[in-house]
Amino acid sequence: MNGTADPGDWGEAENVVSDAYFPHDLSPLSAGSEPRLNLRATRIGPLRLARIGWGAEVSVDTEHPGGYAVNIPLSGRIESESAGAAVVSGVGTASVFRPDTPAAITRWTADCEIVGVRIDRGYLHREIARILGRPDRRLPDQVDLSTAAGQNWMGLLNSIVQQVRGGEGLWQTPVVAEQLSGAITSAFVLAVMPDDPTSSPRPRIVKRVLDRIDEDPALAWTASDMADVAGVSVRRLQEGFREYLGMCPRDYLLDVRLSRIHDDLVAGDPSVTSVTDVAVRWGITHTGRFAAAYRRKYGCTPSITLRS
Repeated sequence: MNGTADPGDWGEAENVVSDAYFPHDLSPLSAGSEPRLNLRATRIGPLRLARIGWGAEVSVDTEHPGGYAVNIPLSGRIESESAGAAVVSGVGTASVFRPDTPAAITRWTADCEIVGVRIDRGYLHREIARILGRPDRRLPDQVDLSTAAGQNWMGLLNSIVQQVRGGEGLWQTPVVAEQLSGAITSAFVLAVMPDDPTSSPRPRIVKRVLDRIDEDPALAWTASDMADVAGVSVRRLQEGFREYLGMCPRDYLLDVRLSRIHDDLVAGDPSVTSVTDVAVRWGITHTGRFAAAYRRKYGCTPSITLRS
């Protein structure tokens, strides 16, 4: 994980952490205090991992654009409010913040350091649908990490962080990043959202199409192609997707393509990488609609992602 030099003032500290994790508004709670920022961060595919300590008592306001935040105190505690829920998390628990939802960490204690896990919204929704068969399941506002499942997830997370530190960038290759991010996200979903005995299993027709799209999203998919994979009519497939994913097959395909394009742009070199070439490689033929969909999902243009 990449570290950062200690910033000279609170404005610089806010900017550095905003770039590494989520954009936010930062306010010190003690007059005359100075930041003693401890920050290490890295990106693994659709995830960002960050270790953050301010060295002073602060408050943080953000909407977590585009992704979920799982903030895990290693020491101290964070007190937060979001969507009418007040949560206090210390060691052994974690606060969960939803994307594009106003949230306030009203008190981040001076002795608090967290491991923050940022998970792309679309990616997590797809994983919940694939693992649980219930895209309507809602993450809790707080996670108990003292359970066996919670401890197993933390053990996996710590293990992967160690691999990242010693891997000399290997985790940035698409195949390795996909494996690591998948392992972290799947274990998280299973730890915090145990099986619901009243839920019905996801239809095989939906799973078949999900698997094939994920294997080859660049294919020139048509509605008939997807229905052929499922072995049902186009109308029946659309009904299944709406019931279990809350979207039509075409929207799911676009979401997968956008995620692959985003990963390539993040890893790309602006001097040799073209946004259009990357988009076409993943099956996008209408660049205007693609750009609008990309901005809705990630809050910026594809070219900005490539340059950053």
